[in-house]
Amino acid sequence: MENVHLAVEEEDLYSGYNDYNPTLDSEELENDVGFQQAVRTSHGRRPPMTAKFPGTAIGARPLATAFGARILLASSMGRPMTGAVQDGAARPMTAVRAAGYTSSLTRGSNFDPLGQSKGPAPPLEGKNEDTPEEKIKILEKKVNDLIEESCMAQSIGALQLALEKAKEAGRKERALVRQREQSGNAENINLDLTYSVLLNLANQYANNEMYPEALNSYQVIVKNKMYSNAGRLKVNMANIYVKQKSYPKAIKFYRMALDQISNAHKELRIKIMQNIGVVFVRMGQYSDAITSFEHIMSESPNIKTGFNLILCYYAIGDRERMKKAFQKLISVPLGIDDEDKYIPSNDDTDSNMVIEAIKNDKLHQMERNLKVLAEKYIMTAAKLIAPAIETSFATGFDWCVDIVKSFQYIELANDLEINKAITYLRQKDFNQAVETLKTFEKKDSRVKSAAATNLSFLYFLEKDYDQADRYADLAMTADRYNPAALINKGNTVFVKQDYEKAAEFYKEALRNDSSCTEALYNLGLTYKKLSRLEEALDCFLKLHAILRNSAQVMYQLATLYELLEDPQQAIEWLIQVLSVTHTDPQALAKLGELYDSEGDKSQAFQYYYESFRYFPSNIDVIEWLGAYYIETQFCEKAIQFFERATLIQPTQVKWQLMVASCYRRSGNYQKALETYKDIHRKFPENVECLRFLVRLCTDMGLQEVQEYATKLKKVEKMKEIREQRVKSGRESSARGRREGSTGSADSAHSSGSTKGERLSAKMRSLPGSNEPYEASSPKEIDASYVDPLGPQVERPKTGAKKRVEDDDFADEELGDDLLPE
Repeated sequence: MENVHLAVEEEDLYSGYNDYNPTLDSEELENDVGFQQAVRTSHGRRPPMTAKFPGTAIGARPLATAFGARILLASSMGRPMTGAVQDGAARPMTAVRAAGYTSSLTRGSNFDPLGQSKGPAPPLEGKNEDTPEEKIKILEKKVNDLIEESCMAQSIGALQLALEKAKEAGRKERALVRQREQSGNAENINLDLTYSVLLNLANQYANNEMYPEALNSYQVIVKNKMYSNAGRLKVNMANIYVKQKSYPKAIKFYRMALDQISNAHKELRIKIMQNIGVVFVRMGQYSDAITSFEHIMSESPNIKTGFNLILCYYAIGDRERMKKAFQKLISVPLGIDDEDKYIPSNDDTDSNMVIEAIKNDKLHQMERNLKVLAEKYIMTAAKLIAPAIETSFATGFDWCVDIVKSFQYIELANDLEINKAITYLRQKDFNQAVETLKTFEKKDSRVKSAAATNLSFLYFLEKDYDQADRYADLAMTADRYNPAALINKGNTVFVKQDYEKAAEFYKEALRNDSSCTEALYNLGLTYKKLSRLEEALDCFLKLHAILRNSAQVMYQLATLYELLEDPQQAIEWLIQVLSVTHTDPQALAKLGELYDSEGDKSQAFQYYYESFRYFPSNIDVIEWLGAYYIETQFCEKAIQFFERATLIQPTQVKWQLMVASCYRRSGNYQKALETYKDIHRKFPENVECLRFLVRLCTDMGLQEVQEYATKLKKVEKMKEIREQRVKSGRESSARGRREGSTGSADSAHSSGSTKGERLSAKMRSLPGSNEPYEASSPKEIDASYVDPLGPQVERPKTGAKKRVEDDDFADEELGDDLLPE
């Protein structure tokens, strides 16, 4: 207790804190003699004084508390020390100098604890790129950059550039290996970099179809035992052998790759086995292919393998195994979620936002594509095996429909029924097709609309427009947004010549489906019928932008430009038609007609002659060519064309008269006489034939001239009598009419008298026996025959039949596709 001190109430616990040594007062430094001497002399730069007594500040310093007065000590210079020592001796310092301060501070020096007055720091020492290690690193980076550039070039389709980059990477890599060997670091060769270079080079060779080089590059990798997974590259080599159609080698390498891949990589092994099966199919070894496909279907079934298995069973004709394979195909799990997951609910807003976000994401698109692919394979398989698995295709289709209904593809059953009706159509069994489609009238709206659309199309083809209109209305009622139904409705209105209403239906179909080419084509035809040529031209130009190689569209454009009196544009479009269909005789004839109207006879002859070569039965083309040869004074060449016209129209006397005229023009009078005689035997009342017989016999001095002259007079008299009878009949009918129709009777009388005058003029203008044949003119010949040999002949201009008839819309132009949209 003797060391315990009790606090006195009068004492201040905080006293003494404001006391300080007067030596620390900076205001009195000017009067401090020791300080001023230290500043003026080197006294202040002397080394610090050491303590006289050993020890530390802690050991020599007494404890000061609030109960005792503090002992304030000064240094030998009159300045306070950091520690207190006895007898005024300075205590030893624990550090020579403080951070940022120096004892050698000269007069005039600035306070610079950070050393900023020394200037900026010297630059970093640069790397020496001449060392072997640095050169190797730079080369490695260049090789990696070249490999990356090669891959990027391949991704954008620049295959040649990708190959060049791969070759350059190979050259740089070999230089890198040599440099390592020269520097004595051969054991540190980067095998991964070498593998990447060789693999990329082999891939680029394969992409550029340089298969031998690609195989050599793959062999370099495969034969190197230092690459652990190089065996997988034998799959790439097998793929190249498949492209080269070396199927046995391909199977060999596929099996070698299969042996080197462990069972842990199950998916890769399945894909290789699928490739083996496909190669066996190409080789025609269906039994071996079936073995591969069956193994896959037992281990990891998928849609493509199931479809291939059905094809193999179909190839060998195994009905029962086809059925089993079809059931396996239907039961393959797709691994996709139900579509109901993407239907938003009305309650949860957050859930609806999530559903809206994932409704069209890439995962959902992949699921939809997978489902569409599965439905396509199932439909194709059903249509393929239906006629083969049962005695009749109808029974086979019914079996497939029942199987499909029992699994997850219920909607496909209705599509199969519609395909059944289409199969009936291909077999020309229209009644069964109609009956099958009529069964859908009580089904749901989508199927009903599709069936009604097809029924409307069928009745339209059969020209039963009332039934076609009825089913078109039914299809529109079931689904107003069905463009095929709207097109069929427009077609039925079109045939009734209500073009404005038809145009409205076609426009509505285009609003529902802007890519519906049938509606756009029919709308163009409708505007053409309405003489709205500019709008029709706009429609067909839009259609041409969609169907670049459609000959029908380009022909319609040529026709429209012709109607718009722009023959040069019409010619350009017809030339484009011929670039697509080189041997179309109607397009060639039309082009010849346009050149003829432009006055270019040589070009017109070229296209007309080409049209005749491809279709030698077009009477208009034959007539033009015959007239062209006559006009150019090559009557012998015209004969063959008129003879062909005689074969095509044997009852038309004008072609035979043209043949005889050509013989007469060419100077072969004997052949001309025989031809006229042959015509007279076939057409004994033909006045023109008798006239030329009389002239030829007179000039040739034949005794038959009198016989033919008598026949000519008799025939002319009979012709005059007939004309008189017609004339008197017209006059009597005119007298029996009412008085108000007098003007019409006078017109008939005038027409009859005109014919009589023309006949008299013809008789008076018959040439004499000594007149030359060239003196005969076309005025001497009857109106039913125009002889092109005289000077006033006008060569006929053909209106070549268009390749696409405007009125033939039922089958080609306005007919919609049979399959529903």
